[in-house]
Amino acid sequence: MMLDRLQALADRYEKLSELLCDPDVASDTKKLRDYSKEQSDLQEPYNAYMEYKETLTQYEDAKVLQGEKLDDEMREMVKMEIEELGEKLEELEERVRVLLLPKDPNDDKNVIVEVRGAAGGDEAALFASDLYRMYNRFADSQGWRVEVLDASENDLGGYKEIIFMISGKGAYSKLKYESGAHRVQRIPVTESGGRIHTSTSTVAVMPEVEEVEIEIHDKDIRVDTFCSSGAGGQSVNTTKSAVRVTHIPTGIMATCQDGKSQNDNKAKALQVLRARIYDIHRQEEEAKYAGERKSKVGTGDRSERIRTYNFPQSRVTDHRIGLTLHKLDTVMSGEMNEIINALTVAEQAELLERENLA
Repeated sequence: MMLDRLQALADRYEKLSELLCDPDVASDTKKLRDYSKEQSDLQEPYNAYMEYKETLTQYEDAKVLQGEKLDDEMREMVKMEIEELGEKLEELEERVRVLLLPKDPNDDKNVIVEVRGAAGGDEAALFASDLYRMYNRFADSQGWRVEVLDASENDLGGYKEIIFMISGKGAYSKLKYESGAHRVQRIPVTESGGRIHTSTSTVAVMPEVEEVEIEIHDKDIRVDTFCSSGAGGQSVNTTKSAVRVTHIPTGIMATCQDGKSQNDNKAKALQVLRARIYDIHRQEEEAKYAGERKSKVGTGDRSERIRTYNFPQSRVTDHRIGLTLHKLDTVMSGEMNEIINALTVAEQAELLERENLA
């Protein structure tokens, strides 16, 4: 079944190559864009399948050669070649299985991340600021760009809430598993008795949504303007540059005050609003497949506790896959690849089983 699917994929890839050379397609901007994107998406599995077919041919030729009369030295060489090609075939089979998995259409998108202090008061807000720095440093290591859209600080410099966009290819594919409740265990700076406290901050990761994907009509929104404010509620400016946009049909709101102008803030608030509306639709669709088909990894929601950061023991544990690392400082400095890769592999294993490709 896997080979049949791969051959169908290869046939489609080659058909697209023909279509892209067709003058009628070349003169049609939409078709040219759509076909080019489809072929680009098929490029990696197509190349892997071609390599698999070539390796399989070499393996079968070596097996035939093994059955012929050979001297001892040649027989040993053929035997070694068969072993090497057999191992390569296994690796390629595993690779193409993963590449055949249905791709999340949002994987290549930028993300809008919301981090909020939850249970724990000031300590939760301080941990929210730590999480923001962690994601900021990870984004920097990936060559991505971070832009703060809105933030509300407490008197200690923590974030009651911070909303920011991370722009870069594949941002959603790596950060989509971060949604959920993040628990911290440590001695707060506000604790005079040296006792360890447990607090939580919540994270929501949403793909950036284009206007054509979620259309918001002017008649369906209410726009309020007010003066931007900073920590402690002090006025940052006296002009009404901050913007709050409310989607009347759903009651969903988005606020932005970090832009240079009212128009800039409105545009950013609409970005967040579209992402929130899309995220609700996505969660409703995923709820239809709850139960046995619900992923253990998933993309989570704010109420699901996904990870614990234990500072006294320098331990971080992801509860969804039972992964524990004793290098909390490294993770908090933005080196998140080990956790992200483990979550990706876990979801791929679930999908392979679900798609009968395991």
